[in-house]
Amino acid sequence: MTDVHNRYIPRTALCVIGLIAVSTACLLSSLHAAPSPAIRAAMARKRAEKQKNLPSRLPEAVRDQAAGAPFDVAPLDTSVAGREAVAKAATTIDEMLQHEWSQAEVAPRPRLDDEQFIRRAYLELGGRIPRLEEVKVFASQQRSSKRQDLVDKLLTSPDYVSHFYNFWADILRLKERPDKQTLVFEPYMSWVKQSIADNTPYDEWVFAMLTADGTLWDNPAVGYQLRDRGMPLPYIDNTVRVFLGVQIGCAQCHDHPFDRWTQKEFYELAALTSGTRDRQFGGGPKTPAMGMQMMGMQAGAANARGLFQELQEARKKRAVPVAAIQFLRLNNTAVNFKQASLKLPHDYQYDNGEPEDVVQPSVLWGTIPEEFTAADRRTQFAGWLTSHDNRQFARAIANRLWKKMMGVGVVEPVDEFQEGNIPILPELLEHLTDEIIRLDFDTREFIRIIAATDAWQSQAVVYDASGAEPYLFTAPSLKRMTAEQLWDSMLTLVAKNEWAFQRPTAEEIKDVAAVDMTTVSYDSFVKQWESFNEKYGRGYQKHIRQVAGYKDQVLVRASELPSPAPANHFLSQFGMGDRDSIQSSRQDATVPQVLTMLNGWTTHTMLERGSVIYDNVVDQKSADRAIETIFRSILARRPSLGEERIAQQELSSAETPAAGCGNLIWGLLNTREFMFIQ
Repeated sequence: MTDVHNRYIPRTALCVIGLIAVSTACLLSSLHAAPSPAIRAAMARKRAEKQKNLPSRLPEAVRDQAAGAPFDVAPLDTSVAGREAVAKAATTIDEMLQHEWSQAEVAPRPRLDDEQFIRRAYLELGGRIPRLEEVKVFASQQRSSKRQDLVDKLLTSPDYVSHFYNFWADILRLKERPDKQTLVFEPYMSWVKQSIADNTPYDEWVFAMLTADGTLWDNPAVGYQLRDRGMPLPYIDNTVRVFLGVQIGCAQCHDHPFDRWTQKEFYELAALTSGTRDRQFGGGPKTPAMGMQMMGMQAGAANARGLFQELQEARKKRAVPVAAIQFLRLNNTAVNFKQASLKLPHDYQYDNGEPEDVVQPSVLWGTIPEEFTAADRRTQFAGWLTSHDNRQFARAIANRLWKKMMGVGVVEPVDEFQEGNIPILPELLEHLTDEIIRLDFDTREFIRIIAATDAWQSQAVVYDASGAEPYLFTAPSLKRMTAEQLWDSMLTLVAKNEWAFQRPTAEEIKDVAAVDMTTVSYDSFVKQWESFNEKYGRGYQKHIRQVAGYKDQVLVRASELPSPAPANHFLSQFGMGDRDSIQSSRQDATVPQVLTMLNGWTTHTMLERGSVIYDNVVDQKSADRAIETIFRSILARRPSLGEERIAQQELSSAETPAAGCGNLIWGLLNTREFMFIQ
């Protein structure tokens, strides 16, 4: 661990500006003689006057303040007793850590000051930097509970939902078009987002995904099983990795070379879910409603086959696109479970079975809870995995959320729990496991407790994964913003309404996409397809851009943008995952990132009339106030005396005060202090 509090804060943003200005001046002087100062000043005044009279080019929906919250979020227990319970739980964690520090003779870290705290709280709980008004309000408060008040406010805000949706989207591989057959995945993505807003207990949430039956329209949770449709072995591998933090994928082909799992154990576990199907023309319904739905799909099967033939013929004549056939397939797709046997592979080589033997279903450890022993195998699997008695389920999510907040997991990587991978602090891990179980898998309350610890409220340190010293969690590790945090923070400086467009809900999609397969004719089907395509297909992007588009960007929260982002998009450049593999996001630095920050859309958009920071700076009556406004808007703090002096020099030497403010904004956005979470 290295203390970099003083090292990674830049001396001044204008050092970078100076270097760029010198390079630019040298280039210009090599081309032609520079105009005189008087001519430059006159040209600058003319440009400023022209800019002053121009209307804003930012979309109206982005410039106008939203009337209210974009959606509701489940409340917290903010009673005196509720807060005392949080404080007590946080103190217990701190005492455990302090004991470890004293044993290792490690000094505690300095506590975050209020300016540092508000920035971390907004970034780690809301996914963005705080707005100027939010910084001012927090600074003016004198209550001793102001930090807890802010944490509680953020945890019940749409910001929290958006930020943690991004977190789970990277883990669950959420994307609109996961495969060629699934034309639209938005109902499932909307369901994930709504589950976070509702603060659905984690065990219930996972159980619902693992056991969901029906169509995407009627039960969006089936999206989890459809994500690995037709791949029963990768499905079980991904599920165990995500929810148990154990990688058993190697055992698909052979006994695991580095862990205890055998190929036969892998197949025995996969046998529990191998009867999951995504075509629902038979099988045993679990409920009367499910039976009616299956009867309807069976009755519509012949009609669907006829439609398919007609669409195929129309496709050959180029009368309809292939997407229309995909639309039919999706309407004819539903998840259900019908018990089926699973055999060992034909080339099985071990002496505990023969090739193509039928395997007997079995869990990896423990037993199936008694309440699920009479249920179908898929439900048995879900009941075992999410059971309170299955400590690995609780251990895995506790470790994931600890890393989310502290930057480093007690077990690293978070999905490699194995016998040789010893936790950094085993007692801490077991205590966190006990906590998540005690909270009945209320993950938001778990995060609330971590945010209340002294450790989380301490100044960040650098963690060197290759270092010899163990990381003892004296503070969160220093980390760069994720792509989504960076995008949403930039958006905070531009948009008064960052929710000008929201991802469609499952109900909205169903109203347009659900087809009655028992009665639909070819003509009515094509008409409904065209309506769907206009709203959520080809016309979808056009609609988004009409509402919130500015040049090549759509100015809404990252959680609401189509995903994954195109390769040349800001989010992709800064490491947003491709959503094809689990947690594929990246934190590495690249040349395109540097070029985007130096000369990309960000600063130009912020200097557009009507942007948040433009309007805030224009309202200031003096250079000193303008400088303070810029610093507090971007870094959530006032400038030091040295920074203020250099900033004043920049503003006074620029062609116009507006140009000087633009330079200052540009410079601060390119500092490490802005890019990293202190």
